Amino acid sequence: MSLLSVLAAIAVLAVLIVVHELGHFMAARSQGIHVNRFSIGFGPILWKYQGSETEYALRGIPLGGYVGFPDDDPDSKIPADDPNLLRNRPLLDRAIVISAGVIANLVFAYLLLVLQTGILGVPEITYKLGVAVPQLAADTSTAAAKAGIKAGDIILAIDGQPLLASEQAMTTLMKVIQDSPGQPLQLAIQRQQDQVSLTITPEASADGKSRIGVQLAPNATVVRTRTLNILAIGQSAAKEFERIVVLTIQGFQQLFSHFDQAAKQVSGPVAIVAMGADIARSDAIRLLQFAALISVNLAVINILPLPALDGGQLAFLLVEGLRGKPLSSRLQDGVMQTGLVLLLGLGIFLIVRDTTQLEGVQKLLSR
Repeated sequence: MSLLSVLAAIAVLAVLIVVHELGHFMAARSQGIHVNRFSIGFGPILWKYQGSETEYALRGIPLGGYVGFPDDDPDSKIPADDPNLLRNRPLLDRAIVISAGVIANLVFAYLLLVLQTGILGVPEITYKLGVAVPQLAADTSTAAAKAGIKAGDIILAIDGQPLLASEQAMTTLMKVIQDSPGQPLQLAIQRQQDQVSLTITPEASADGKSRIGVQLAPNATVVRTRTLNILAIGQSAAKEFERIVVLTIQGFQQLFSHFDQAAKQVSGPVAIVAMGADIARSDAIRLLQFAALISVNLAVINILPLPALDGGQLAFLLVEGLRGKPLSSRLQDGVMQTGLVLLLGLGIFLIVRDTTQLEGVQKLLSR
């Protein structure tokens, strides 16, 4: 892992944070709402610049950022009844400002995919018979390992049902597996030049669906055609954007419905940087897709109705709309501050955990 690739990955995260905060900032300024702080990161100030109204700052803890408003600044000289204070604006105006960061991340993700498609070309996918098995789970006790499935196998049929050359082949295979806990299934497998027949018994998981312990992928080839057709590029990027959004939402659904299983897969900033560094080192253009994926994840995370996140503030606005008046400032501040502490605590925990899992640190600890 080179220093240059690590810096590239860190730069990606920094840009995505800036984009998110710029969304809030531009939404407020475009409506004439006062903004007194624009900060990237939390904690001690490393650099700052005081503009005519707004202080711009770079801070020491790179776990996000924030746009500050003079509404709660005791040193602000703006009168409390100023109509351009955020708290004095209608609900819709405030909702636009709060949700603008999420919207900015989603738009930026799509633009990144447009750029990647424009550089690499519009992909044309040709599906082949079966479903590919790129790799198995590390656990050697899984159903797939017991049955003798190997990385590189192509599953051609399951229980006599052929997996045709189509986009639906992988969905068909997964559904049969998920609906057959504890039931032996016959697999027809293409292994290099050989045809192999195996019996596998999916294992039931906590959610009632069964799994076999493999990663699946479409058995397909992708040929990219470079074009100047903006419409074709935009449509291709939109399809990939939709795929990423759907997978991200499904991932969060899995996290909340089966937290004990999915929590181990949650990555913090260190793991994300390490992953981005590997991508930057091997294929710099793929870093655009990686950035789009992280940007969509940031958008989905921030829209969750949790304290200290944009979704939490939108939840307060919803309560205000239903009640006809806002909750007390003391209650809102207490909830948001508690949420911020918990969020920072989670970030620090993930940083420590992911750092100890890095290859270099593992070697150091094993001495």
